[in-house]
Amino acid sequence: MMGVSSPRAIGNGKVDSKAKYHSVDVAEEGEDDEAFAGRRRKSPESHGKTYVRTCAFFASLNSVLLGYDVGVMSGAILFIQKDLHITEVEEEVLVGCLSIISLLGSLAGGRTSDAVGRKWTMALAAIIFQIGAAIMALAPSFPVLMMGRLLAGVGIGFGVMIAPVYIAEISPAAARGSLTSFPEIFINLGILLGYISNYAFSGFSEHVNWRIMLGVGILPSVFIGFALFVIPESPRWLVMQKRAEEARSVLSKIIEDEGEVERRLAEIEKAAGAATANKWEEKAVWKELLSPSPSLRRMLIVGCGIQCFQQITGIDATVYYSPTIFRDAGIKSDSELLAATIAVGVTKTCFILVAIFLIDRVGRKPLLYASTMGMTLCLFLLGVALSLNHHGTGLISPAAGIGLAIVAVCGNVAFFSVGIGPICWVLSTEIFPLRLRAQASALGAVGNRVSSGLVAMSFLSVSRAITVAGTFFIFSAISALSVAFVFYCVPETKGKSLEQIEELFQASREGQNEEVELQDAEHLLQE
Repeated sequence: MMGVSSPRAIGNGKVDSKAKYHSVDVAEEGEDDEAFAGRRRKSPESHGKTYVRTCAFFASLNSVLLGYDVGVMSGAILFIQKDLHITEVEEEVLVGCLSIISLLGSLAGGRTSDAVGRKWTMALAAIIFQIGAAIMALAPSFPVLMMGRLLAGVGIGFGVMIAPVYIAEISPAAARGSLTSFPEIFINLGILLGYISNYAFSGFSEHVNWRIMLGVGILPSVFIGFALFVIPESPRWLVMQKRAEEARSVLSKIIEDEGEVERRLAEIEKAAGAATANKWEEKAVWKELLSPSPSLRRMLIVGCGIQCFQQITGIDATVYYSPTIFRDAGIKSDSELLAATIAVGVTKTCFILVAIFLIDRVGRKPLLYASTMGMTLCLFLLGVALSLNHHGTGLISPAAGIGLAIVAVCGNVAFFSVGIGPICWVLSTEIFPLRLRAQASALGAVGNRVSSGLVAMSFLSVSRAITVAGTFFIFSAISALSVAFVFYCVPETKGKSLEQIEELFQASREGQNEEVELQDAEHLLQE
């Protein structure tokens, strides 16, 4: 037995059971135990991890900016409202417009990353965001504040779509799930830092504190600049640019086994060759996305669907408006509100680490089931807690109602971080073929940002119309729908290379997906 590779689909749509496998080594004929052990120590699964993790770490730094902006705005808005005397509608627009405008960056990011490379697109994202953050920190009025906010949103749009694409393309299959989750870790870390910044600077005057809170977000740019001297370009992008030797050099740093380097390079060149044969151009890509084949249609349903469900279940409303939620639950003091949001940030950050540990061990679907079901329950409990407090039924004490609301919010963000939060980005970057990956991922990111913006910009208005409790009952119902979506639409991609996943979708027509996965297992058992 040589290892795991996706079975090949043959002419009649059946699966070639003679497909070769490449990830589980055994001793070759005539090879003694010592030589075999040495070869195993050089396997691609056990080398290059430090280098790849370093690349994933630096590529994810842009995500700190997004997380920090989300977290810090939840508290800063309390003081912006008092200092600039903005209305509730202006508050909603200020909070939610970043997500909507970021779709411009996401749309441009796909084309830019194909033109100048994944690495320099990340640099452009950081520069644009930092300019926007500086304008916000110095804004003398609401219009100038909005200008900076819109510019920062464009930078975030670039960063949101390119970091997961880059990490997915540079990671080995066995570790791709956990590594592609790095941006989600950094988003959560940024949210936590934003909450801490709110609490730390809330004691300053109302004219100064929110400016310091927003201005601190500029600091990560120093590390992002350093990152550009450390991380290489994506080997798959290099192959697309006919720079195979540079791609081989990058792969050799990730995989020490020369045979596996050549095998991986051959897979990428085959995929890139197919793209060239199809006259890969931007217009051709979008034409294919707008008139997809059955296999591509299924990819788009999975990729765009999971992106939208990640947001319409209300996570950004929970994060952006956690002080509003806790105030509705009964907490009055600004400092106590901000302290409660820190508990939310700590929970969200801790549980993303659980996801990183489990995603390549347990698989994508089991974590998605646990995540969506848990979120459904917690959102329902939050609605109950707020409803009991709002109507003053006397069934529970005010302190118990506050406690239940905090537990429900923390539980919701915990289940989000364990599953749909990181796995959304993992799936949307690993299921699309090479020729479409950047643009299709950008399309999914647009759906994510639009959904986020609509939720953020409507939360206060909807809550006023049907109460905060009623809003979370709606989020709970949507979360229940996401459970059904995972069951019917999302395949398991754990342990497969990007090229194998493409074959998986191609072979899934007329119900062949289950046959592919079954024969994967049967072939391994037989060998």
